[in-house]
Order: sequence, then C-alpha cells, then structure tokens
Amino acid sequence: MSVKIYTNVMLDLETMGNGPDAAIVAIGAIAFDLEAGELGPGYYNRVDLESAVQDGGVIDASTVTWWLQQGDEARQEIARAGGLPIAVALASFAEWMGQTTIEAEVWGNGASFDNVILRSAYQRGSQPAPWAWWNDRCYRTVKAQRRHVPFERIGTHHNALSDATSQALHLIKMLRPAAFISGEPR
Repeated sequence: MSVKIYTNVMLDLETMGNGPDAAIVAIGAIAFDLEAGELGPGYYNRVDLESAVQDGGVIDASTVTWWLQQGDEARQEIARAGGLPIAVALASFAEWMGQTTIEAEVWGNGASFDNVILRSAYQRGSQPAPWAWWNDRCYRTVKAQRRHVPFERIGTHHNALSDATSQALHLIKMLRPAAFISGEPR
C-alpha cells in the first residue's frame, strides 16, 4: 500500500506574541489535497513556553491578556504541563513534513503570522525550515477575496490543529476547481 504524499499544508500556531519572534506554545498543521478536496494527516504538538522563550521567543503582554479572555478549553490546553522543548517540536514538525509532503505550499492565516513566526523559530534554533520560502501562502488573503464562501469551525477555537483543519476545509471550498461552474462560484 502506497502512502499519499501531499503538496499543501495548512499551518496554525498558538503563540504568546504576534511579532515574527513570538514565543510558540502549539504547532498544528494538516496536509490536504486541493484538487481532490480531501484532508490528509494532521500534526499537533504543544510547546513548552519556557523553552520557546529561552530560544529567543518573545512574550507580548497584550497577547497574554487576549489569551486570558479565550475559552477555558483552549487556555487549559496551552497551559498543561508536558509541552515539547521548542527544538524537539521543530524537529518533529520537520520530520512530519518530510514524511507527509513534497515541495509543499504552506498556508498560514496571515502573510506575516504563522509561516513567518515558525520560520523565525527554525532560524533561531539553527534548524532549516522544512519548506521553501517561495512556497509560503496566505489563507487570509484568499478568505478576504472570497467572503461569500461560509466558514465552518471544527473542534476547539484556538486549538492549533482544530484551527488548521477548519481553515484547510474553508480553503478547499474557496479554491477547489470543482467549485466553479462557468466561472461562477457555487
């Protein structure tokens, strides 16, 4: 039995900041096939905040305040003990990408957020990012251009894997070629 290799990944991070050096507390991603309109394997790991800060990740007070206002389930998930050290989480994500994808386009929710923050963490940790910079893609830009396509949330809001899954399904709805008939969106 052959394993399917994907060329698209939706990335979602949970962080304690919003700049390029934000401290990461969770990495979620899901591979997907845009043409077939299907989801592939997912990836999720929590990151030990202390290790992220020791590696140069920055905590922003306004982001911490924002997290205090989020739902209990999302807050408790990132606060639980047992997150991976950032270096281990980065290596684990790179391994998952290597086993799941080839020349993947990596989609993030904002041109300056998920992809930039994760790539910055790889640079600080002296590890190569597992995707080429020219394959960075912006889900938020597509979403702004296709406001008529409804978004459906799956799982827990602000859980990195749940958010990545919801965003990938939405992107598939917005961009899948089968969704267009005579140039008109369905």
